[in-house]
Amino acid sequence: MKLIYDLPINVKLSLNQLLNGEEILYCTPFDLNNKGLSSDGWFVVTNAYYFVFENDDLIERTKISDCTAFTHIMAVGNGMLETTINGEDKLIIRFTMLHATRYIYISKILESLMNGETPKQISDEVENRCPKCGRMYLGGSKICHHCINKRVIVKRFTGIIKPYLFPLLCSLFIFLILTSLNLINPLIFRRLIDDYLTPRKVDGLAIVLLVLSIGLVNLTKALFDVIKNRMMVKVGAGISRDLRQSVYAKIQSLSISYLDSRKTGDLMNRVTGDTDRVQSFISNQASMGINQMITLIVITIILFVMNWKMALLILIPVPLIIIYLKFMNKTFMKMYHAQWKISDRANSILHDILSGIRVVKAFGMEKKEINRFSKVSKNLCDITANNEKRYNTIFPFLNFVMGIGNFFILYYGGRLILNEAMKLGELIQFTQYTGMIYGPLGWLTFFPRSLTDALTSTERIFEILDEEPKIRDIENVENHVINGKVTFENISFGYNAYEPVLKNIVLDVNPGEMIGLVGHSGAGKSTLINLVMRLYDVDEGKILIDGIDIKSINQKDLRSQIGVVLQETFLFSGTILQNIMYAKPDATLEEVIKSAKIANAHDFIIRFTDGYDTRVGEKGQRLSGGEKQRIAIARAILHDPKILILDEATASVDTETEYQIQEALGRLIKNRTTFAIAHRLSTLRNATRLLVLDKGKQIELGTHEELIRSKGKYYSLVMAQKEMSRTKES
Repeated sequence: MKLIYDLPINVKLSLNQLLNGEEILYCTPFDLNNKGLSSDGWFVVTNAYYFVFENDDLIERTKISDCTAFTHIMAVGNGMLETTINGEDKLIIRFTMLHATRYIYISKILESLMNGETPKQISDEVENRCPKCGRMYLGGSKICHHCINKRVIVKRFTGIIKPYLFPLLCSLFIFLILTSLNLINPLIFRRLIDDYLTPRKVDGLAIVLLVLSIGLVNLTKALFDVIKNRMMVKVGAGISRDLRQSVYAKIQSLSISYLDSRKTGDLMNRVTGDTDRVQSFISNQASMGINQMITLIVITIILFVMNWKMALLILIPVPLIIIYLKFMNKTFMKMYHAQWKISDRANSILHDILSGIRVVKAFGMEKKEINRFSKVSKNLCDITANNEKRYNTIFPFLNFVMGIGNFFILYYGGRLILNEAMKLGELIQFTQYTGMIYGPLGWLTFFPRSLTDALTSTERIFEILDEEPKIRDIENVENHVINGKVTFENISFGYNAYEPVLKNIVLDVNPGEMIGLVGHSGAGKSTLINLVMRLYDVDEGKILIDGIDIKSINQKDLRSQIGVVLQETFLFSGTILQNIMYAKPDATLEEVIKSAKIANAHDFIIRFTDGYDTRVGEKGQRLSGGEKQRIAIARAILHDPKILILDEATASVDTETEYQIQEALGRLIKNRTTFAIAHRLSTLRNATRLLVLDKGKQIELGTHEELIRSKGKYYSLVMAQKEMSRTKES
């Protein structure tokens, strides 16, 4: 979030007289006065004071140490920054939602300065807003659809087709042949009419040969058309494949924070729908476009050579239509961007509904979900229909305007024939060539739609390809073999910098230790294990593994030595064998069976008719929760991790299954550094130490017995669970 702006010259001059050598730490704009009316203002923060300027005039200067609290308040359509002085609340400034997030940061900064601390917030110049026009980026995008240079997209797209340059050049050569063949038939018709039909000259052989020539030309055109179409389809499919693979690989490399901010249906649409549109454009519209442009150029030259006056009659409307299409281009882009946005939303909702179909049916919410999908489908239908109505209203009319010259040609050409200044065959030849030029001209009026579709899809593809992962390997990363010592050096982290989830965690974990993470929901337990896996980077402090900063270890190498067993086990649609081997694709069947036995999974697996080749269904739906969990444990055992993470691994199973899973986990955690989260605290009795978190802070650390004796937060949680168990039993 940008927190340091360039101040107006008048504000700078006023501050120079007030600062007394102090440094400006933050300076941000606000846009409402205290009555809620539009105003230009500046809020400036130093170590000791905050200053409020309105319309370049200083209206407030307050010592930060005189304040006892700073708060930001969100109202309808605006926000407020307030302070408390001598027990009384005081309004400092008001602002529109444009600056809402900015002043959440500022309030945290002022609180830090008030408490004598150094602010942790930095001014990040990259915002979710276009620096050129000021509009917000949509849907997590980093591209402004209003300001993007379409030429840049076309240039980048040209770079993608470079590997296919040879087949494209071959196609271009075929297009030239096809254009040449198109020119032959009007010449034959002219000779047939002027030499044989008009003078009524009877020469059967010559007429038959001319007719056969027309047939031969058409047959040759058909053969070359087949070759051209096959080549362009192959090129289009190849480019689509390359784009699809590039987008998918890029998505795999992106940080989890980015993927969390995007809808699954939207990402799927980028990989499949957008690449398919690009393929369709290359295979159909692009190939046709090359053919039409070559035809247009050649026929135009011929028409001007034959009769430049008649040629001008054809081309008179063209400049007007080109100007109109250029003027309407932004409108078309806006129309189809809105359509794709609704389409993405429909895909995302469909994905959510189908993924959670069991929950839908369990609660009898089929009708609700039908209505939900119907609503977005109606929105998509309406916007698509409106776009099509607009498009199909404009372009048929443009086609009519384009063809007006034909009427003038018939009139002008007819008079030339009557005056014997032109033969009938020449006019027929000219009108046939005119028909050929109207084809490309008519196609050009419809081309903007195809081009808009393709450019929109290409833009959306490049948007993903240009995204930079937040979690990246630094230069000279290490491929480290983990021993298992993990150190948290005063780490703090928040998914938003102004709202920390973990605060000042200090912990040394020795190899082979099992650390139980305890705390209420939202205390930061899952966040802590996410940081160990480096799905996110800490905001402050360091996480060390064997004394090496986790940021200095190759990400792939790090995660290949960490095993995870989650409460919601995910199994891929495939066989049990494939799911266990996912952790180690080159494992032997003996290794898989050994892992399954250790995980107490072998016995139930062999009871299936197909044994290890049993298909589990999508997300493992054919298996029970306990069976899925034991397969996940077998997968983790086969992975042989140095660091193990257990996140509620026994939360959703019955007592007997829990015993089997606990027995399997007992074998799994042996000689491994383990971090375990469990709300059922009895499952953490065997932990070496327990870390108790409360609102992101580390409040207790010790063994089960030590924490029970201390009668703190952990003791309260244990007693509460025991009381709950007694209530259930009674």
